[in-house]
Amino acid sequence: MAKGVIGEETRLKLAEGLLSQSAVPSEVGLLIGKFSSSLGRAFLFDLIPTPHNDSAEPACALTDPDKKKGTKSNPADSSSLFIDKDWVAEHARQVSRMLVGGIKVVGLYVWVSDAAFKNSTIMLCQTVKGVAEAAPVLEGDWDERLLLHISYSPRRWNCRNCSLSSNITSSSLRPCDFKMGKVLTSLQTFKCMHNFNLRLPILRDSASKFQTLSDVLRHAISIHAKELAGAKALIDGKLVVESESYSSDGVHEVELLLSFLNDSSIEACSQGDVVGILSFSGLICSFAYLNSKEPISQAITDIKGDIITSLQSRLDIICDEVDVDSGNNHDVGSQVSNEISAEKPVPQLVLHLLRKGCSLPFPRRVFAPWLAGVYVCDYLQPSETVEKRLPGLC
Repeated sequence: MAKGVIGEETRLKLAEGLLSQSAVPSEVGLLIGKFSSSLGRAFLFDLIPTPHNDSAEPACALTDPDKKKGTKSNPADSSSLFIDKDWVAEHARQVSRMLVGGIKVVGLYVWVSDAAFKNSTIMLCQTVKGVAEAAPVLEGDWDERLLLHISYSPRRWNCRNCSLSSNITSSSLRPCDFKMGKVLTSLQTFKCMHNFNLRLPILRDSASKFQTLSDVLRHAISIHAKELAGAKALIDGKLVVESESYSSDGVHEVELLLSFLNDSSIEACSQGDVVGILSFSGLICSFAYLNSKEPISQAITDIKGDIITSLQSRLDIICDEVDVDSGNNHDVGSQVSNEISAEKPVPQLVLHLLRKGCSLPFPRRVFAPWLAGVYVCDYLQPSETVEKRLPGLC
């Protein structure tokens, strides 16, 4: 649980000004920032409004049940918030892919009157839970997310911890200390260029728990996550010491040192069960950002988490496109045996049935400047270019 929350004053005040000028009666969006387990705090970097959905409708709207019933009452007292929860969750999923080491979707903000907020707590808690499921925070024990209420009647800010328990009630929201200050200018930057090379045996049908290429790749990523968990680190060429401070300006270079004696990618199996080898290799660029009061070990944890999250995101993008284009033809017939349909996409190929080698290039990761030296990222398929994907930055 975050005992206190500090928001970047320049960004939050800017968001408040834009909301006031827009005169919209309600708005929901995502809170972008960091949870710090060691400090018991959360840091808010920015507010990202959820755009209109595919039907050009806003993500939320005020409703007045008393108006439908024909009863006479103050509309401001009876109005409540309707939220397109699935759309907000999908927005969180997409945004989370663009965030780098340690920076997460940490919750939800809502711009609405005080009365409408009180009438909508269950709806808001359900939305926060959907956001948490779509954009999970894997590091630490964060079983709550933040709900930031920006009220225009009366004008004030309130931040609450929202429990992610299955039983959502009015008590799921608990207040926490909130203030604004300088957050972004105190961040330190860490960068890692990480090479990885995993080789996994492809087993016969009866000996393998993982059949398709995508399943085997997910297994390989989980194996590498275990390897990274025990890796030592060098920062600027020096072995990391927990108590050491890195307060100097500039980018700190991180190098991860994996143990050669603990190759978890090698599985215990009979030689007769092995019908091939999967080679999974590449180079990943990773960034992490550390508050000056956080321990240096947090930067290493964030780098490791970012590497694994990036690999998972790339595989998810490939699988998502396969789901969308499942009706299209895929030229993989020459790579599969007669038992496999020539229409089957490469990620869905059953590896132990292949008779020829095949390859699956992962999307490339590209970075773009965001706020105060902080980067966000996107992923390019082999056929895409930076100019096509990010035209405003070229």
